[in-house]
Amino acid sequence: MYAMASVKNVKDVEAKEVERSRDAFIQWLVDSRDGSNNVFLRRFVIKPGGEIPAHSHPDMEHVQYVLRGEYEVVVDGVVHKVRAGDALFIPAKKVHSYRNTGKEDAEFLCIITSQPYTTNWQETQPSRC
Repeated sequence: MYAMASVKNVKDVEAKEVERSRDAFIQWLVDSRDGSNNVFLRRFVIKPGGEIPAHSHPDMEHVQYVLRGEYEVVVDGVVHKVRAGDALFIPAKKVHSYRNTGKEDAEFLCIITSQPYTTNWQETQPSRC
């Protein structure tokens, strides 16, 4: 049995605050509710000064594409300044965090291949990039 195709507009998908974040929001654009078993698409928006604290996922890789804005992504202690048009790959188990250092909303798409997944928050590390 094959899943049905799914089409939806970002305006029709609820944005929820990212756990433990400040001024960061997630929308699940494609997930298991759409019949997908192998690929999941999420949209993130981080407001200016907003951040997602340091965390890792033991079994989940990320592929991300920056749609607009500028922000910092710290992966295993290395700061990467990204902007619209950049693509990044975050391997499984790598500690990473996000901080919008720009003056406009930062927006990116994130593709993952597992759901549900585990998030390990880094309690002992500062949340700021």
